[in-house]
Amino acid sequence: MPRRARLHAAGMIYHVIVRGIEKKSIFVNDRDRKDFFKRCSELLPETKISCYAWAFMPNHVHLLLRTGDVSLSTLMARLLTGYATSFNRRHKRAGHLFQNRYRSIICQEEVYLKELVRYIHLNPLRAGIVPDFESLARFSWCGHSVLFDNKTCTWLDKDYILSFFGTNASKAKTSYLEFVKAGINQGRNPELAGGSLIRSLGGWEEANKCRSHSLMKGDERILGDKSFVMGILAKAEEKMARRYAIRQSGLDIATIEKRISDICEINLKDLYCRGRHKRLVEARSIFCFWAVQELEVTMKDLALRFAITEAAVSYAVRRGQNIVQKKGLKLF
Repeated sequence: MPRRARLHAAGMIYHVIVRGIEKKSIFVNDRDRKDFFKRCSELLPETKISCYAWAFMPNHVHLLLRTGDVSLSTLMARLLTGYATSFNRRHKRAGHLFQNRYRSIICQEEVYLKELVRYIHLNPLRAGIVPDFESLARFSWCGHSVLFDNKTCTWLDKDYILSFFGTNASKAKTSYLEFVKAGINQGRNPELAGGSLIRSLGGWEEANKCRSHSLMKGDERILGDKSFVMGILAKAEEKMARRYAIRQSGLDIATIEKRISDICEINLKDLYCRGRHKRLVEARSIFCFWAVQELEVTMKDLALRFAITEAAVSYAVRRGQNIVQKKGLKLF
């Protein structure tokens, strides 16, 4: 069966799971963990993607992220490619480090955010990496310890997490601790790893009783109630329809280049010059935004096209979006 396309939506919560190939370790020692941690410390602020929970297990990683203007796929490509290259060089190995693609599940925030934070932060305890719940607060490779100031992690938005447990910081930490501790006896919760519409019906037993097969549709890429799932799928179908219309219209890179040349009043060859003139900077920024937004050209391809870094492309895309919105520009 072919792999299903990822669902991309800015501002949504994603539960990301990265596993080692053949269930092998992706962290051999603390040096590896520090490397991955450092890359998160650099890339998450740079891409303006928020993190609400994380856990580094021996052969997999859990991240709970909220995307912004930069797509999740852009972040993960840079994070995993860079780490895999470093890991292979450090351990004198070759070949793939990660199992297939990482898994990303869009999650309904108001229903599942607290549950996912608890689920992710209890992973080291459930796996027997720490001996007891009290030790979890001192375990360096999980976001739980950050909430108690036992580890510094600037890329975990602990204030946002604690805001769900109270307005007073001290009481919020106590409420959070009680909430997480109450989840120990719940065991592993398979539903938090994806799939959804079935749960909105009350589980498989209720689903089997339901005569309407249209309500039986589920999607392992989404975690939420029926209306949330259907809303996400509707937006995805709308985006696919727009993509199809764009392809049918013959829109390509050359089309965007000509449009940029017309509205910015520049020669096409100037678009790829290294000048910092305001008009050229704006033209390149708009080009990058439309190329990513409409044609889904990757940041990597644009970086090669302009001979700049992917980070610079990311900034250009955001700048281009602001210019397009401010000036009311249309591609076609």
